[in-house]
Order: sequence, then C-alpha cells, then structure tokens
Amino acid sequence: MAKSNILFIINPISGGKDKLKIPAIIDANLDRSKFNPNFSFTEYVGHAAEIAEEAANKNFDIIVAVGGDGTINEIAAKVMQQQKILGIIPFGSGNGLARFLKIPMNTAKAIQVLNELIVTKIDTGTFNDKFFFNMAGMGFDAHISSVFVGNKKRGLTGYFKLGLKEMINYKPETYHIRVDGVGYTRTAFVVSVANSSQYGNNAHVSPHASVTDGLLDVCIIKSFPLYKIPLLAYHMLNASTDKSDLVEIIQGKEIQITRVDDAAIHIDGEPYFMGREIEVTISPLSLNVIVPAAMGVII
Repeated sequence: MAKSNILFIINPISGGKDKLKIPAIIDANLDRSKFNPNFSFTEYVGHAAEIAEEAANKNFDIIVAVGGDGTINEIAAKVMQQQKILGIIPFGSGNGLARFLKIPMNTAKAIQVLNELIVTKIDTGTFNDKFFFNMAGMGFDAHISSVFVGNKKRGLTGYFKLGLKEMINYKPETYHIRVDGVGYTRTAFVVSVANSSQYGNNAHVSPHASVTDGLLDVCIIKSFPLYKIPLLAYHMLNASTDKSDLVEIIQGKEIQITRVDDAAIHIDGEPYFMGREIEVTISPLSLNVIVPAAMGVII
C-alpha cells in the first residue's frame, strides 16, 4: 500500500505551550509504514490557512492541525474545499472540537489516533462568509474573545479571571432570531451557534449537539444576575445546560440573527467584527476528519 503524505502544521503559540519538540514526538510515534511526514510552523495569523491551501493543492493527502480551535479553523477550511483529510493534535487553550471528538489531549496518544487512520465526515457551518467547525457566536463570549486575544495568560484560569472582570459592566442585548423560518426575539447575554457541544475545557453549552445530524444548535444564554454564575458554570461543566432555565436551545439549518449594532463575533474562539445582520448555514458531512475508533460510530 502506498504511503500517505502527511503535513503537520504547527502553531507555536496556541495555548501558550512550547511546541518545538513536537516533530521529535511525532517521529517517535508516527507509523512510518503508513505516512511520509512533513512539518511546517506558522509565523503569523492566517499563515496556517496559506500553508494548508498550498499543501492541499500539492500531493498531501492528510493535513494535521497542531494547535487549538483557531488553528483548526484556518486549516479545516482549506482541507474541506480541497476534499483532503484533517487530522488534529490538540494544543490550544480550550480544544473544544478535539475534546468533543474524543481526541486525546496527550500528544503521543493523539498521534496513535492518526496511525489508526479512521476517517469520518462531519458537518460544517458558515457565519456570513466565514466557516466554523466547532462554535461561533456573539454577545459576551465574543466580547471576551476580542478582549482576551491580547492577554498572555491564556487558558481556563486566565479566561475566567478576565471574564469576571468584564462581566460586571457588560449589558445584555436584544436579538431577533429566525430559525428555519420561525422568529424569536430574545434579550440575551450570549447567542452561540453550536456544531459540537462545547466551547472548550469541557464547558458544554449544548449537551446533545452532534456534528453529523445536519443541524446547528442556537444556544441563547439569557440575561441573569451575577449571583447565578456558579449555577450556569455547574450546568456547563456537567453538560446539563438543557436542564437550566438560563439557557434556551433551538435547532435548525437556516438561521438569521439581527442585532442592534455592528459588534464583535467569534468564530471558533477567534474574534472578528461583523455587522448587524448574520446569516448562518450548515453544510452536512462536508469535512473529512480522523477520529478515534469509537467516535467514528457515535458522532
């Protein structure tokens, strides 16, 4: 059997973790009877997408994102467009998609998943003109992403501390939402559109989300008093937000969201700025991704 050409695109700063030793770990664990490995380090925002596009147009069958959800986003968009195969070695601060797909956080074990080469197809979404694969949204989480992007203390603790500081002054907004033709008006702290169940760090906003059902979950976190933060955190960390009166989840395929002003949004955790009108769509089973054996059956 011919070997597959595999490219590892490594984001050296995602998650604040040192990745200079990654090629050596890959060399020690990758099945060389199946793969011819190559390595590339990103140097700036958007570089992973450029490398992935060039690789996809060449002779690379599998392109592996070594980083977090933002790195995966850049690479997966190009992999999907060229109908190549995505691999993931999680190295971000949250690793939402990798955790949902049960890809091990341990690097050597994640490489073993690549060695098994079990490929499945998952759904992908668009938020206006931008692809997302895990989660996109607006409101407080988008605001905090735009503030957090310059913060050196990444990770759950840094995110939590900054979030509490910003939360005191944040005002919920009114959103007009249409899901498959049905209209809703909600005053919300957060409006997230979920492909997988979680933001990252096992904080689940939509516990029953599936990346293979052809549906997106619109998750509306309602306006709430600050003393209920521990309750919301409890539901997220126990994957029980569907039982919380603080969260409303509406499933659908075609979603339009109108808000009062142009403002921050986030795409797989990375901050952007968009206008008042947001159009969200889903492309069922459009991305090839390598997953653990058990996950290939249940996602």
